[in-house]
Amino acid sequence: MSGIFGVVSKNDCTRDLFYGIDYHTHLGTEYGGIAVLDKEFKRYIHNISQSQFKSKFYDDYKNVKGAKGIAVITDSEEQPIYLNSRFGPFCIVTAGLVENKKELVESLLKKGVSFSEISKDCVNTSELIAKLINQGDSLIDGIEKMFALIDGSCSLLILNKEGIYAARDRLGYTPLVIGRRENTLAVTAETCAFANLDFEIIKYLHPGEIVLLNEEGMVDKRAGNGINQICAFLWIYTGFPASSYEGINAEVVRERCGRCLAKRDKDIEADLVSGVPDSGIAHAIGYAMESKKPYRRPLVKYTPGYGRSYTPPTQEIRDRIARMKLIAIKEIIHGNRIVVCDDSIVRGTQLKNFTVQKFWDCGAKEVHVRPACPPLMFSCRFCLSTRSLDELATRKAIRSIEGRDIDDVSEYLDHNSAKYKQMVSWIARDLEVTTLRFQTIDDMVEAVGLPREKLCLYCWTGEYPKQK
Repeated sequence: MSGIFGVVSKNDCTRDLFYGIDYHTHLGTEYGGIAVLDKEFKRYIHNISQSQFKSKFYDDYKNVKGAKGIAVITDSEEQPIYLNSRFGPFCIVTAGLVENKKELVESLLKKGVSFSEISKDCVNTSELIAKLINQGDSLIDGIEKMFALIDGSCSLLILNKEGIYAARDRLGYTPLVIGRRENTLAVTAETCAFANLDFEIIKYLHPGEIVLLNEEGMVDKRAGNGINQICAFLWIYTGFPASSYEGINAEVVRERCGRCLAKRDKDIEADLVSGVPDSGIAHAIGYAMESKKPYRRPLVKYTPGYGRSYTPPTQEIRDRIARMKLIAIKEIIHGNRIVVCDDSIVRGTQLKNFTVQKFWDCGAKEVHVRPACPPLMFSCRFCLSTRSLDELATRKAIRSIEGRDIDDVSEYLDHNSAKYKQMVSWIARDLEVTTLRFQTIDDMVEAVGLPREKLCLYCWTGEYPKQK
């Protein structure tokens, strides 16, 4: 995942750029990067895997000045990329996932295009996007042609002498939002970046829409295409609670998810409701409000130094963070029947080994797990919201039930089917929990509040978004 942010001002932009991108830290743990344009480009990229963004970039922030800049925090590859292109020099940051990356690289190599940025033994995705754009007749034409060529998603910011070009992915998987404060315009992937910097939201970019931000204002370059397939997982987990997507706040959606879970749990007797910090807390609050059962904190997160266990690139690091960041409170757990709300179950190993086990070790009487979204059945092809297919807890369950891997899992998608119930029972036994009940697709969609056709539900249904 990646978070991107850009600022254009009639004054110096670096303070807004520095703090604005820092509010995207929940989207990446590997690299941070900024590019500022004054009389010339100044670009800084640092590894943030062992330290916070602010500490790594503080000296750069003090020493660089400029009226416009872009920035990125990512869990994959170094950005921003600089390209001295046929349209003049520019810097670019991207967010998304390009599925047909290998084929596109091979196609450009055959045309004589070379690549200089190598990440993890393959071409840097942002450099690939920049080189694809450079094949167009103009920046705008290049962006549109790039959109048509890639399988997956890409939202981007381009910084050049004209200002900042902001382009949202053509199917809208990832968001971009424009904000204004006096003589300054900003663009963000997370609206939580605007609140403490006093930016007022003036526009949610439509899928495929391209705008230019400069010192004079915002210029529309291409209208949106009328298609919207934003990732529903933004509201369930990946987005920050204070952020809004398509004008809908994530924290409010998570509370509604919890309420939906509680409405289907009339037969469960429990002494308290808890959420796995941090992402499960709002879901648990909603559950507690609806069920009238007390919300308590039997697990607390030791915040300093521990980020999300979801974003790091290796399982070893993810597991280490999951183990160390949560501390159980035995005095609250012992002897109690506990409903545990979490955002989702991906592999299930962290929930089992580093959460559920802590409840049993502290003397819980019962542990009832309630994920706020349906079972994850397919690996994400657009935003890297879920990992490889073989790792998913659902696929391990199906493999055990069927005795082999199967391609057609349609019988397991309907929450009323016998196969679905068999799968959930297998996962519950594997997790060693008293009961397990997932959110339904319909309840999750209702909690988000957008029509089903405007959401990407691929991870749960395997259905590709409709395209014009």
